[in-house]
Amino acid sequence: MAASNRLVLGPLVGAIDQGTGSTRFLVFNAKTAELLSHHQVEIQQKFPKEGWVEQDPKEILQSVYECVEKTCEKLAQLSIEITTIKAIGVSNQRETTVVWDKTTGEPLYNAIVWLDLRTQSTVERLLKKIPGRNKNFFKCRTGLPLSTYFSAVKLRWLLDNVEEIQNAVAEGRAMFGTVDSWIIWNLTGGKHGGVHCTDVTNASRTMLFNINTLEWDTELCQFFDIPMSLLPKVRSSSEIYGLMKSGALTGVPISGCLGDQSAALVGQMCFQDGQAKNTYGTGCFLLCNTGQKPVVSEHGLLTTVAYQLGRDQPACYALEGSVAIAGAVVRWLRDNLGIVKTTEEVEKLAAEVGTSYGCYFVPAFSGLYAPYWEPSARGIICGLTQFTNKNHIAFAALEAVCFQTREILDAMNKDCGIPLSQLQVDGGMTNNKILMQLQADILCIPVVKPSMPETTALGAAMAAGAAEGVGVWSLKPSDLTAVTCERFEPQINPEESEFRYARWKKAVIKSMGWDSAEPATNGNGDYSIFSSLPLGFYLVSSMVILIGAKYITGLDK
Repeated sequence: MAASNRLVLGPLVGAIDQGTGSTRFLVFNAKTAELLSHHQVEIQQKFPKEGWVEQDPKEILQSVYECVEKTCEKLAQLSIEITTIKAIGVSNQRETTVVWDKTTGEPLYNAIVWLDLRTQSTVERLLKKIPGRNKNFFKCRTGLPLSTYFSAVKLRWLLDNVEEIQNAVAEGRAMFGTVDSWIIWNLTGGKHGGVHCTDVTNASRTMLFNINTLEWDTELCQFFDIPMSLLPKVRSSSEIYGLMKSGALTGVPISGCLGDQSAALVGQMCFQDGQAKNTYGTGCFLLCNTGQKPVVSEHGLLTTVAYQLGRDQPACYALEGSVAIAGAVVRWLRDNLGIVKTTEEVEKLAAEVGTSYGCYFVPAFSGLYAPYWEPSARGIICGLTQFTNKNHIAFAALEAVCFQTREILDAMNKDCGIPLSQLQVDGGMTNNKILMQLQADILCIPVVKPSMPETTALGAAMAAGAAEGVGVWSLKPSDLTAVTCERFEPQINPEESEFRYARWKKAVIKSMGWDSAEPATNGNGDYSIFSSLPLGFYLVSSMVILIGAKYITGLDK
């Protein structure tokens, strides 16, 4: 690219997009919102026990460094000067909990991922402290039900079970944060003066944050028995937090921070009341902007902070429908069942049959989130016949994502009072055309996909570029770039859609109540049928009777 062309590009803004499945660094033109280059690294998820999901915080951090450096190398190959990168934004998987030692910079335990279910017993114990065991007791303050999903119970588990963390807290060495805090602290210097902060959108997912006052809540911290000294400082979503301290972009300000779903809302430019988007990633998240006042859902949705684009700007809120398993079900078909070698093959398998042939898949691997909030649910595949094959299961998996979206969209329509006339979508799964068409068919409304689907990273870049002291990205409605879109219209009649949806709802009911109690363990944390005294006695006595009967039979001979 010639030097004259480089000048046309104008200021650039980078975005770190740290998700559950991968980390990416993307660079946008601040004047046109054009994506110029990016690099992606997949992140390993660890499953040490049933229901446990962890990630290595150091692997997450290393993936960020690698993505930044590789993207800068790609820009150099395009003859684009990296000195034109004027700011960096951060978008991250929310709720995932990290605790680290501020003197060494080392994590004190693996990150507990938002999908993790180990805290169910912690939730049960905390519910006993609440009048009527009401899981919505704190919803007026937090917008959230008491659930394994949010950071406070994960942090409580770590404080109860990890000796290294207990010691670090006692000695004043421990720091807590969601993934954004961990990344920003390290990029701005780490143990050598790193900035320990988070933004209002990520703080609102901890259950320790009052969404009305926009501050950490003393009474909530007392309820969860969490020292407030561990918590990061809460900042707006668009301001300079600190400067990059190493690598190719040393000295560039980090000036934007949004939880991934809030970032996608900004990237989709849903700045008006009633505008909504649905992001298809590891999970599936439908957010609807409700303006400057929090709206409490009556139909199982969450109230969350959507964004605060500047220290002196008001916060805006959103209603959110959260689905735990979306893209993760495709990854499960690949990694656990092995019926495909790549996630892209799932679309091909589904396209070959065009139907699930009566097979329904409820991927409740981490219980059911909105609108049920039912941790006892587990995944089921039902309606199987001898005719069912892997193609039908692949189709049913994609259909499950669409049915789950239908459930949260129905709840959203009831809470908002005005049904959405179309659904704006984004995220990696939107590249799957079969999925997008299925979604339009099941919702009976058009699905609209932007031609540039990286709206999560775009939102983080917009927040960073618009920050005071940076000012290279205008968020005035008249200055926002028009987005070209691909549109998917419903192609089946509403009666068929309703029939399939009713069958799906029947399958959902069947998935509930599977994990009704803590299984007994043998003392080493391993599950054992002999850990149950009545069952163990029954099995042993049965064996004695059988042996005795065989002995008596031998005597008769």
